[in-house]
Amino acid sequence: MKRIMLTTAALMLATAAQAEGDVAAGEKAFGKCKSCHTITTPEGEVLAKGGRTGPNLYGVVGRAAGAGDFKYSKAMTEAGEAGLVWDEALLAAFVADPKGFLKEQGTDGKTKMTFKLKKGGEDVAAYLASVSPMVEVEETEEEAVTQ
Repeated sequence: MKRIMLTTAALMLATAAQAEGDVAAGEKAFGKCKSCHTITTPEGEVLAKGGRTGPNLYGVVGRAAGAGDFKYSKAMTEAGEAGLVWDEALLAAFVADPKGFLKEQGTDGKTKMTFKLKKGGEDVAAYLASVSPMVEVEETEEEAVTQ
């Protein structure tokens, strides 16, 4: 099977990110997040040096809530198991009110994240999307024939 990059989808997401949030402003606002979070690739390249009390946010956009190498709260894990996958809009809503957001997802709302980002959540989400890896999928034979 041939592996392809979803560049069209990535471009659409990038356009949406620019319309909703400002990447440069998000990078600056991420300074508030660095006390708990880092952005480090699986290869160990540090894109944004930060703390380790919170999860590594590399690749958070497109990842199921509560997934990865971190001990998440029961509420966060339940939200992910129920199908919550992070996109820019959901991340912006979460950072504005983590407990309230998780309650809206049908959980008890308990979260380890106590900080509320009162403004700039869309910008931070756009920045996190900009440092996320491209999503690769396997192309089916039928898709290869129709292209």
